[in-house]
Amino acid sequence: MPIATTYPGVYVEELPSDVHTITGVSTAVTAFLGYFKQGPMNKPVQIFSVADLERNFGILDVSSEAAYGIRQFFANGGAEAWVVRVAASTSSKPLAKASIDIEDAPSGGAAVFTATALSEGSWGNDVRLAVDYNTANPATAFNLTVTLVDNSSPPKTQATEIYRNLVIDQTSPYFAPAVVNATSVLVNLTLKTGAANPPAATGTLSADISTDPTDLNATLGALHSETMQVQLGGTTLGTVTYPTTTPTSLNQAATTLQGMLQALSAPGQPPAIPNTTVSVIQDTPGKVKLQISTVSSTPTDTLTFTGNLAGALELDVAATLTNVQQYALGGSAASAQTNPTTGADGDQPDGTAIIGDPLAKTGIYALDNAPGFNLLCLPDVMNLGDNDAFAVISAAETYCQPKYAFLIVDPPQGGAGQSQRDSIVGIQNWLTKTATLRSSYAALYFPRPQIPDPLNGFRLRSVAASGTLAGLYAQTDGTRGVWKAPAGTAAVLKNVSALTYVLSDSENGVLNPVGINCLRNLPVFGEVSWGARTLDGADQRESQWKYIPVRRLALYIEASLYQGTQWVVFEPNDEPLWSQIRLNVGTFMQQLFLQGAFQGSTPATAYFVKCDHSTTTQADINQGVVNIVVGFAPLLPAEFVILQIQQIAGPTPT
Repeated sequence: MPIATTYPGVYVEELPSDVHTITGVSTAVTAFLGYFKQGPMNKPVQIFSVADLERNFGILDVSSEAAYGIRQFFANGGAEAWVVRVAASTSSKPLAKASIDIEDAPSGGAAVFTATALSEGSWGNDVRLAVDYNTANPATAFNLTVTLVDNSSPPKTQATEIYRNLVIDQTSPYFAPAVVNATSVLVNLTLKTGAANPPAATGTLSADISTDPTDLNATLGALHSETMQVQLGGTTLGTVTYPTTTPTSLNQAATTLQGMLQALSAPGQPPAIPNTTVSVIQDTPGKVKLQISTVSSTPTDTLTFTGNLAGALELDVAATLTNVQQYALGGSAASAQTNPTTGADGDQPDGTAIIGDPLAKTGIYALDNAPGFNLLCLPDVMNLGDNDAFAVISAAETYCQPKYAFLIVDPPQGGAGQSQRDSIVGIQNWLTKTATLRSSYAALYFPRPQIPDPLNGFRLRSVAASGTLAGLYAQTDGTRGVWKAPAGTAAVLKNVSALTYVLSDSENGVLNPVGINCLRNLPVFGEVSWGARTLDGADQRESQWKYIPVRRLALYIEASLYQGTQWVVFEPNDEPLWSQIRLNVGTFMQQLFLQGAFQGSTPATAYFVKCDHSTTTQADINQGVVNIVVGFAPLLPAEFVILQIQQIAGPTPT
């Protein structure tokens, strides 16, 4: 805005710059869709490591091709990925979330919460909840511990979440569903209609123990040398005897009792309940309770105690409120847990599940909710039949184009008669049969890599190639640039021990001209990528997008300019705007030229940027259109190196 000059003197005015810096987009953010047994369905999750993958989608599972592919991606140089979990649900293999209703009393109570696993799958059946009232206000506030365990005996904890001082008052900032649902990656709580009391504590709860000094001293004095029998789920585990010394406090007695229970074992056997805890919980004024819990292979088991020691501690059966050791999602109804729903994994995704619905944003369309990706991998296509695989690959290629993304194709291997896809004839026949899948937005690699499988004694497992190659693309982009072909002796495939087929030079010469990129085993270098053609790169097609680096460089420029010229919209459409466009787009292209992205020794021979009356006519201006024309001379890979050797005659005698 012009400065109003009112007095003689010097005025300072800041003027806007014509520079609008265009920043290059990422080139190797990779999207993976696949089957996992844990994780949110049809929702993209951003990950940066294998640890992120396991936190969100569980540990490696033998049925998840995508999990192996993602591990290969990070092993080969990948740094960022978006992961979408997909699955099919059938009558024989349903897809369901594990859940359980929790009541306010061990038996005959009213339902307080429905606890539901955060995502579908049998993994939810391993989620456990424990409730205690060791809080400042035990009349209304409780603590909730959520754990994910494994299938060992006794179960080992894989993840733990602890929430303290929760209430069922919906107006409180400590309202249990609000607190838990905001942060938990394991469980979701829903308050049941009409719930008036907090949930029942898990484990074995004693009757009230008076803290009046006289009463408490009498209780403590009655403990030494006394015994009690311990049963878990109706099975007698053994007998414990309190030491001959009298404890000085109930906390000391609880600690001693906890050690005795943790060490309880049959002769020559390991401890039966080593994860037992004994806690002193404030109850009403002047009274406390003991809460005893353990981690059992059967979480619905109850711990019961009989004998003089149990009577002295108010733990004898007649005075005990016994509940399940832990609430188990998907477990059978028992004590204060009712209405169980068993978590189920569903089936391997078919073509419909992978493609998904654009309106519901499922399948590949779930990636509409991801900020952006450059490479797309669908390892589960390897297990599809031909018809489903054709539909998925076709839909993925179409989806990639407006996203400025590139698809790495995994040919189907799992259907009847498809075992020959690991042969020269098999892969040629498949590509011939699916010739309409040829696209410059995709590439195909042969043969499949074989990697050590940690779930099978590190024996070799044949995996989809896409994850490995996507990692290699990322590594090459970072060290050389997107204009460098991800191939050659430097393109070593890491964590690849072998290939399903060992190609010779002549066999390589059969596949390369039809646009099939070969993975080779070379002496000294090992397994390497030895091809750089798109699926549109067959010699007979004579495509300008024959090579992967040319196509990906174009996508990089297109996406960068698309994002970097948004400021142009609604600006006055005339020469001042056009000159700004030429300046900013030209600066971006010049930076690429200086990095060696183009052919040519001068900018004039390497690229051009046009935006003037020759590109934008008056008719365009009247329609609100500004046309920007950008051209570049791509670097083509040296695919064939020809050495000409000539023999010369020896020197003529003089």
